Amino acid sequence: MIRGIDVSSHQSTFDTDGVSFVFIKATEGRSYVNPRLAAQTKRARDAGCVVGFYHFLWPGNITAQAEYFVSKAPEKAGDLLAADWETTGEGTHASNAEKDKFIREVKRLRPNHRTLLYSNRNFWLNIDTTSYAGDGLWIADYVSAGKPRIQADWRIHQYTDRPLDKNVADFDSKAAMKEWAGGA
Repeated sequence: MIRGIDVSSHQSTFDTDGVSFVFIKATEGRSYVNPRLAAQTKRARDAGCVVGFYHFLWPGNITAQAEYFVSKAPEKAGDLLAADWETTGEGTHASNAEKDKFIREVKRLRPNHRTLLYSNRNFWLNIDTTSYAGDGLWIADYVSAGKPRIQADWRIHQYTDRPLDKNVADFDSKAAMKEWAGGA
């Protein structure tokens, strides 16, 4: 497995030593853009990391959210895209059908990019009804790295959020992940 991190506007800087991939929050809903998106993207690219972008999904206006996300997320061959499906600050969440529609719409808008679902263990086990994760599941479960407590294939495992979100990806090397992502 290879190691990676995910960052949002809360991280003014981050260390890329020993990191093969970085996911960066790009957007949320239909109005928020990470103000550090450009700087974080540059840092990850300069370090030679596989780069991914995620959108924090809100309920409603799914097509508009997908369009907003792809209009703001940088586009380069081999970039990964993800739907971040969890509880909003208002205590709501997109439905399972909305999650599926968002992933499909992003795939339609950027057909040459891998699209993943980020979900915590509770959502995956108790809210998801279709097991649809696009091109791969990115599961959050804070246990030993690479050992999420689910019975599903996964590509990325977020195993802690201290001191920042740390992940492992089920690839033998960064080159293998790049090849899978289409950026080899």
